[in-house]
Amino acid sequence: MKTVTMRVDDSVYDMIKLAAEGQKRNLSNFIEFATIQYLTSSQFVENDEISEIMNDKELVQNLISGLNDFKNGDYPIV
Repeated sequence: MKTVTMRVDDSVYDMIKLAAEGQKRNLSNFIEFATIQYLTSSQFVENDEISEIMNDKELVQNLISGLNDFKNGDYPIV
């Protein structure tokens, strides 16, 4: 387990504290919970959205081309 120290604006702190109290969580637990919620919800694509992406043949081809360029070392990761 790691300890994290962070600075937040007073108004942000008040919002976090209020949300934590509303869920009967302590501040630390709420920040961990909210972070996990955000990361898991923003990292996954809904089924209808992925279907729309996969049906866009030009987009898929461009993605495959970009991936191949990356694998060939044409672009560095920064």
